Amino acid sequence: MTLIGVIALQGAVSEHMKMLTDLGAEAREVRTPDQLADVDGVVLPGGESTAMARAAEKVGLFEDLRERVADGLPVFGTCAGLILLADRVEDGAALDGFTTVGGLDITARRNAYGGQLASFTQQLDITGLEPAFPAVFIRAPQVVEVGPEVEVLARTASDGPVVAVRHRNLMATSFHPELTSDSRLHRKFLEMVRGS
Repeated sequence: MTLIGVIALQGAVSEHMKMLTDLGAEAREVRTPDQLADVDGVVLPGGESTAMARAAEKVGLFEDLRERVADGLPVFGTCAGLILLADRVEDGAALDGFTTVGGLDITARRNAYGGQLASFTQQLDITGLEPAFPAVFIRAPQVVEVGPEVEVLARTASDGPVVAVRHRNLMATSFHPELTSDSRLHRKFLEMVRGS
């Protein structure tokens, strides 16, 4: 059985775990490096990126995860998870001094859509998924630049901001697929894991 670790420092951890187990995977909460040892893939959920980085720093979690990503471990980052996977963060001063995971050749902009009151939902066209996906954006980041090998999976409009990407063993979204009843992105991630 495929074992997916869900980084459980903050955010919609239980929602990710339920979606993964409903799809037939085994899901484990991960708070320390030793809990990463035998996982086949990792979900890095939303939350507050600086709070997550601060909590991870105390136990060296992101240092270990960074090494595993470099070795090819598949990771799916959502919202804050996208920020923590990004190689560059445009307004990332709050993350200075903290280890992030990296590996995703993008530049992200934190809270690009504004605060909590600016949250919204939108039907998104995502590469490889039909019909449109019901995306939930909460204090969401944007991808403002992608590297040459990064596949853009979705934009908010045909020429709008990038909100979903894939690069090698990493997939990330600006939105929260776990807060919907639509499991297609989690299924896509599990296919990535099983194919790696």
